[in-house]
Amino acid sequence: MRDDYLWDGSGEPDPEVERLEFVLGKLRLHRPAPEWPRRVAQFPLPWLGAGIPLRAAVAAMLLLAAGVWVSTRGPRPIPESVPPGSAWDITSLEGRPMGRLRVGESLETDAASRAKMNVGAIGEMEIEPNTLVRLLAARPKENRVALDRGSIAVQIWAPPRLFFVNTPSAVAVDLGCAYTLEVDAAGGSLLRTTMGWVGFEWNGRESFVPAGAACATQPGLGPGTPYFEDSSEAFRAVLARFDFSGETGRAAALSAVLTQARPRDALTLWHILSRVPDAERGRVYDRLAELVPAPAGVTRQGVQGLNRHMLDLWWDALGLGEASWWRRWKGPYPGK
Repeated sequence: MRDDYLWDGSGEPDPEVERLEFVLGKLRLHRPAPEWPRRVAQFPLPWLGAGIPLRAAVAAMLLLAAGVWVSTRGPRPIPESVPPGSAWDITSLEGRPMGRLRVGESLETDAASRAKMNVGAIGEMEIEPNTLVRLLAARPKENRVALDRGSIAVQIWAPPRLFFVNTPSAVAVDLGCAYTLEVDAAGGSLLRTTMGWVGFEWNGRESFVPAGAACATQPGLGPGTPYFEDSSEAFRAVLARFDFSGETGRAAALSAVLTQARPRDALTLWHILSRVPDAERGRVYDRLAELVPAPAGVTRQGVQGLNRHMLDLWWDALGLGEASWWRRWKGPYPGK
């Protein structure tokens, strides 16, 4: 890594620095810094010396806290190679004892068993009762399991897009996160993100699910539209009809979604822009603009044409972090 990257963003970034930027970037304050009164502009800190400027002291403390976070929760070393027949360790949390799981093998918990499994060297996964998982890949650049049924809780501390969970109706892609994932008997799934981001993908359809949001899937249809879990029950019900009821009643469901959306539900409407026909996209644009005004450089015509740059600018205006963070890790964009 060139030192210039730390000062002006040039040069080749270090993966650990990128990971720290990814996590702390979502806490970025977009308002101007307050002007401190002169009487508190300096204060004595015995361990730093008297008269240290307040901003410098705060910066030093933040750097110290970030260093502690990285050392305890930051990226762990990723092995350069995975030997043939490698296995992930399994620890019993409840019920019968566990052992190791090799690529190609499966683990099934009964009604009285819970387990914890390491995800190589990059994270861990808790496996709830009545759950069936299979280990599909354990390589430096791809760690993949299949969740056929049941529930798991995942924590990943490596750079994004190294861990994948296949379900019968979508693939969960780690973007630096913690989340839970459930698969029911019919193959539908429900993802809840508790930290960071998760991408949910199927057949070119993709949802980005930030902390505090959820996303459901159904077999043959892929991921639905993400929504914040503090949205109303009525909003979630009409959104489910929009996502999964087919063409019958979809227009009416869309109208209800637009009417009931709060400013916070701009997350949902932003995703809907690319999921409706051209004729309906103007309605979605108008309602989203009422909730979060379109920023400079974003036009109705451009958004109706799914202009990628304009959609990213509008995403950045939602206050959920910058699109560049997760755009770097995703595949081809469905728009232009």
